Amino acid sequence: MKLFLAEDDAVLADALLTRLGQLGFSVSHAADGLAAQQQLLAEPFDAVILDIGLPGLDGLQVLRNVRVHRPALPILLLTALDSMEDRVAGLDAGADDYLVKPFEFPELEARIRALLRRHRVADNVRDELHFGRLRLDRGGQRAWADQQALELSARELQLLDILMAHADRVVTKEQIAGELSGDGEEVGANAVEVYVHRLRKKLDGSGVGIRAMRGLGYLLARLEPGA
Repeated sequence: MKLFLAEDDAVLADALLTRLGQLGFSVSHAADGLAAQQQLLAEPFDAVILDIGLPGLDGLQVLRNVRVHRPALPILLLTALDSMEDRVAGLDAGADDYLVKPFEFPELEARIRALLRRHRVADNVRDELHFGRLRLDRGGQRAWADQQALELSARELQLLDILMAHADRVVTKEQIAGELSGDGEEVGANAVEVYVHRLRKKLDGSGVGIRAMRGLGYLLARLEPGA
């Protein structure tokens, strides 16, 4: 999953890049507003962490400009300003969330996970996902291989949704754990391996498989006949 970080504080940016990378995110970085805006308009990202106090072009202006072309892109603002007026200005400019410096990393991580979950819920206007012979009805929580219904548990359906939403892209174990976690329940790496194993068995014969990419994560892939 690709994140974008716009932050001019070199120490904070380095710490965030390290921490987010450890969580399995691929993170691009810019230290000034103009560079941030150019990259956000040129490349697709799953979410953005945007500092307001950027040199060159301030974060609020970047936010307004990007919103014109990327209305659904999840954006979290970082700022040292904590007044009601500042928060309102940021949200009115199009931010999805707002975090005041200094902050603890676990709070930032939780807010990013919440942003991504909300984005996936909003994305459910696409009621069905298709990949190869697989079809997933998100609203009805059902899945088929061709016309054959798949008997999946709630967790297996969630995992299939994650993999199909990121089809043809590697999804890290940490990303899966983060998206499966919620409502006070933390899903660990070992649990992810169990869910992947169970789902892989239930996809047998569907023409679609889950490939383990060593050191990277999992990839939903079409299988060659006879594979």
